[in-house]
Amino acid sequence: MSTVTFGITPGYGEKLHEALGYSGAVRVGDRVEISGQAGVDDDLVIPDSLEDEIIQAFDNVERTLDTVGATWKDVIHVNSYHKVTPGDDAIGDDHNTVMAEQFRRRLDGRAPIWTETGVTVLGLAAMRVEIRVTAIVGSGNGRTGIPATPAS
Repeated sequence: MSTVTFGITPGYGEKLHEALGYSGAVRVGDRVEISGQAGVDDDLVIPDSLEDEIIQAFDNVERTLDTVGATWKDVIHVNSYHKVTPGDDAIGDDHNTVMAEQFRRRLDGRAPIWTETGVTVLGLAAMRVEIRVTAIVGSGNGRTGIPATPAS
């Protein structure tokens, strides 16, 4: 039977746990799932610039993964949700450029699968992006084109 561990991110995660009653991460064995992470600071304030908001969301994914012993290098799947204006037919390059830069900066050549979804609302009215990931702890030695070490 696998051990289940829940993680609550210090700061903003503690506030959300208290207000809404959920954890930011769960680890079952070596598998980690995190809730969607907004680009907020510990006071739940969203930066004015989209770029800063996306970078903060990536930082918050990292902080949340850390609560259960994982890192960006263990990430195998990313879901990102991007606020779009109703009627828009695509997520803008302003989102994609920053997302790709952050993948390159944080993943050291690893290329997890990515599902990008355009939405019209997120958890807070001012939010423009939310990121959730799945990770396998210890799989971080896998790189693009090179098989990761098989799970035991």
